[in-house]
Amino acid sequence: MKHLLLSLSVCFFSTLAFAEYFPDENWEVSSASQENVNELRLKVLEDIAFKDPATQALVVVKNGKIISERYAENYNQDSFGTSWSVAKSFYAALIGISIEKGEIESLDDPVYKYLPVYKDDERSVITLRNILDMESGLQYPETQHETMFLNEDQLQYALNVPLEKKPGSKWEYNNVNSMLLAAILEAATGQPADQLLDNRILQTIGIKNSTLWKDGRGNVMTYCCIDMSARDFSRFGLLFARNGNWNNQSLVPKGFVDETFSTSWRFKAPRQGGYSLHWWMAADDENHEIFFASGKFGQYIFVDRDNDVVVTKITKYDPIPGDTQDFKEFKWLKEIGDTDVTLAVWDFLESSKIMKVGEGGVTSPITKENGDESTFRKDIYKFIENLALLSD
Repeated sequence: MKHLLLSLSVCFFSTLAFAEYFPDENWEVSSASQENVNELRLKVLEDIAFKDPATQALVVVKNGKIISERYAENYNQDSFGTSWSVAKSFYAALIGISIEKGEIESLDDPVYKYLPVYKDDERSVITLRNILDMESGLQYPETQHETMFLNEDQLQYALNVPLEKKPGSKWEYNNVNSMLLAAILEAATGQPADQLLDNRILQTIGIKNSTLWKDGRGNVMTYCCIDMSARDFSRFGLLFARNGNWNNQSLVPKGFVDETFSTSWRFKAPRQGGYSLHWWMAADDENHEIFFASGKFGQYIFVDRDNDVVVTKITKYDPIPGDTQDFKEFKWLKEIGDTDVTLAVWDFLESSKIMKVGEGGVTSPITKENGDESTFRKDIYKFIENLALLSD
């Protein structure tokens, strides 16, 4: 009996020793050496990230613990960044959850099941998979529907976009695909996408403070615009690094995570990598598999499932009070149709005090010139190479 109890104790404590750690309200901070991470390669990640003056934060997580965390001057662990298109990966996860719950039958459902306006025209052949893989064939102008961002009713704008080519025939990164998720998710569940995200993912993984932006008509902007801290973006990355599991609770079905990280489209140089279900593939070979969520101006959540590594990088951002866009008398900005020019005009109007931004004025997420990455995008493959080898 004594030997049996000893054996059971060894097994029990061995299980505890190897149990996955999940952060509670606070993160446990460890070190590269304690988590068997190459310190020189970790230093390279930090150097590449902060060589770019636009970088606000870099957080590196190994085994669920923070092993490196650095912020630009005047920013800290509570400072918000904005996601831009990283949000696409958040809202796509809700599709996987709805499939698990039986609210959506499968990724191969025709979109018209949830958007009746698609049923009686040529868009009736588009599937949910087409939408999430950016292969819907919906019209793709040179502006990539950047004017949608400045439109008061962005959902109606998206619903009006016609079919341009055969679904599945060509990969085209089109924000309209992702904006449609707002209507698809609400039709399938009866709840707005922002409430779904908060209830089904954010609250459970410990994200208590975030801003989920809506357009001027109250439609959730499911293609962009989630504000939260770099630490909280890392929580979402950790959820996918752990196959959709959080503290022994399956939030996102593992099968959906596996399919997300299986790469539907592979690109040739100079782009390289691939894309699947609103995530990007950075490295995929017999030794390394790294996927990432990506947003305009330099927002990234990198996930290395095999080595339980998550790396988050965001750029400088000054949050504006509110969660609903209102461009007031400056709605004409959408007519410019070029993001860089629009940003320049925005900065001029704000600096000249012609346009007030914030309480009582224009409300919208906005990345200013100091938050637009420059050198990082040139060094991203070197960054990914060192990230892949952190645990080797």
